Amino acid sequence: MDIKQLNKSELQIMKYLWSLKKGFMKDIVEQFPEPRPAYTTISTLLKRMCDKDYIGFNRLGRDKEYYPILQKNDYFSGQMKGMIKHFFNNSSSQFASFFTKNTDLSIQELEELQEMLQEKINQKKQ
Repeated sequence: MDIKQLNKSELQIMKYLWSLKKGFMKDIVEQFPEPRPAYTTISTLLKRMCDKDYIGFNRLGRDKEYYPILQKNDYFSGQMKGMIKHFFNNSSSQFASFFTKNTDLSIQELEELQEMLQEKINQKKQ
């Protein structure tokens, strides 16, 4: 599946559905801070997202219980790959260099990154 970038509203709904796992429209609307968007607005977005196969639903009587088809990990992985491709010449090491130089990581965070990298190196060597 070719994953396009979600717009701000779609991403917000996806975040709520990823958190809820599944929910009715009222459950999704209740996740929004006040003032909450109109049900008609959310209904339109949910229909559009169903058409794009980002979410699905089960019909329970007259209600629809929505669930994510697009998985959080898949979406963010695709977004990161696109960013690395377009901004870092498709080089993960250029991205890693930029990330470590331009973020204020603590020693603990750097050590955690080092451990993750070492684990990945060990896995690749096996």
